[in-house]
Amino acid sequence: MFVLIGLLVLPAMGVHQQGVNLLWVGAYVFALSALTYCAYARDKRRAQQGAWRVPEWQLHLLELLGGWPGAFLAQRRLRHKCSKGSYLTVFWLIVLSHQIVAFDSLRDWQSSRATLHWIQARSGQLR
Repeated sequence: MFVLIGLLVLPAMGVHQQGVNLLWVGAYVFALSALTYCAYARDKRRAQQGAWRVPEWQLHLLELLGGWPGAFLAQRRLRHKCSKGSYLTVFWLIVLSHQIVAFDSLRDWQSSRATLHWIQARSGQLR
């Protein structure tokens, strides 16, 4: 639980600095996390029954949209999707991307602007 709380600190700070209402964002993340947790539970139940599974891309999409805290909890509490290396790699890349965006927002989007300038400079060279 401490790991999850630690992973939520940077995004919360980024949201706060942007002036967005933390209650609304918190409600959104909570709702999407609950949906993601339920999707993990349904997938585990289907796996145990030998039925059609929830596609991994759908689980990853829920994580990417902000439900990664629910996925984190589901992996630990349900013991589901916690040993497949390729799945976990994508999951942790999603969590890392949320951390990077939050960190960049705290730095007034310096990395994003530098990347955009780099892309613009390169696209001008291609013409």
